[in-house]
Amino acid sequence: MLRKLPGDYTRDIVSTVPDSLVFRPTVVNTPAIFTIFAIVFRAVAGLFRMVWRHPLACLAVVAPLVLWAVYGWRVALAAVVATVSALLGWRLAEPVSFSAWAGLRLRAWWRWMWIYRRHWQPVMVVSGLAKHIGGREYLPRLLKVTSTPTADVATVRMLSGQSAADWQDRADNLAHGFAGHECRIASAKPGRVTLVFPRRDILAAPIPALPITGDMQVSAVPVGLREDGSPYLLKLHGTHVLVAGATGAGKGSWLWSAIRGLLPAQRAGLVEIWALDPKLMELSYGRALFGDRYAADPPACADLLEAAVKVMQERAGRFAGVQRNHTPTVDDPFVLVVVDEVAFLTAYQTDRKCRERITAALATLTTQGRAVGVGVLAALQDPRKEILSIRNLFPDKIALRLDEPSQVDLVLGDGARDRGALADQISTNPATGAGVGYVRLEASPEPVRVRAAYVSDADIRAMVAEFARGR
Repeated sequence: MLRKLPGDYTRDIVSTVPDSLVFRPTVVNTPAIFTIFAIVFRAVAGLFRMVWRHPLACLAVVAPLVLWAVYGWRVALAAVVATVSALLGWRLAEPVSFSAWAGLRLRAWWRWMWIYRRHWQPVMVVSGLAKHIGGREYLPRLLKVTSTPTADVATVRMLSGQSAADWQDRADNLAHGFAGHECRIASAKPGRVTLVFPRRDILAAPIPALPITGDMQVSAVPVGLREDGSPYLLKLHGTHVLVAGATGAGKGSWLWSAIRGLLPAQRAGLVEIWALDPKLMELSYGRALFGDRYAADPPACADLLEAAVKVMQERAGRFAGVQRNHTPTVDDPFVLVVVDEVAFLTAYQTDRKCRERITAALATLTTQGRAVGVGVLAALQDPRKEILSIRNLFPDKIALRLDEPSQVDLVLGDGARDRGALADQISTNPATGAGVGYVRLEASPEPVRVRAAYVSDADIRAMVAEFARGR
């Protein structure tokens, strides 16, 4: 069998077998003018792309050289000193606008040139994302690099026939190849992927309880921060949310942050918070906030859930043929059923009849409740199906620190860990990892890394003192 070799190596092949045929390839000599034209065209096209993508960085390099050539080095030096002084003053006076208009653009150009472009070919080859066909090397094309305050975002055009799964399988190779702590892969559009390389983790420090502004938030409640530093608003109205995490992962931060954000609307009569606290250790600290809508022992929890089902069914009867979506009002407020450690009620409950009542009520609420303004916010430690059989009835899910990599996909769905939801690698140190989790919403398959604010005992006491009067 003949083996096809690249380049001119076939010229040097000599057969040692008598009476054998030696096939020599046809070599066509390309005129030098065509080679020179191709090199010049590629250089001009590459220069145009660089100027188009990084105009400020190119201007910062070219302008001093032009001034030096036209007016001499003294004028060029004075212009450079004046520009640097102006930029430094801008940086000190208005750091936010400087970062948005100049700092991040210069950083993106420098990272593109020194980190990603310089190491692109060897990283692609070693990681197996480049292909050699017929003696030619084919590389994915690095289209654009942008910088945010916390990460670099690279847009890549994949080779024909590649998929985002091929890149997700090599996320660790890419992270180490470009000297990053982590690499997350997301599908941008057909034929392209987005590589996110975090540079620093602003979620490493605990977030204090968010201030209660008085805004009557019902649908999207501020609970913490995204990893890019922007506030994260958790949707509660019109959905159901499941929070899963190991012991000490910070589930209480998510529950209390959601409750804290709803308190102004609760005081206005637009929200009712019903609490189920079978452990008697989490929600009982602010029991006065829930009034008579609080239950701890399993029979009382079953009664409270069935009462929520009755509210749901009564509203459904009134809304039938009149309206399809719920709008919170004083007469029909949004009802949020908060369940801490739902597995104790659905799997570990020894009373079979009580367990069946609770499971049936939760299944009814999660299948029919959100259209009429009844939502469920549940927390548990073990995400296995036999522990919570209705796990898939929660459209929105949050994975805090988990014990095993396989549990990530159990909570967030298949492929979530490959898309960057590394919940099993969250630090066990409470100061670093408590409250940190990955959120996957019904409308978006891409997980978002968020940290919920820590609501301390003193914060809960202050909430009770301010919002529990008259309840």
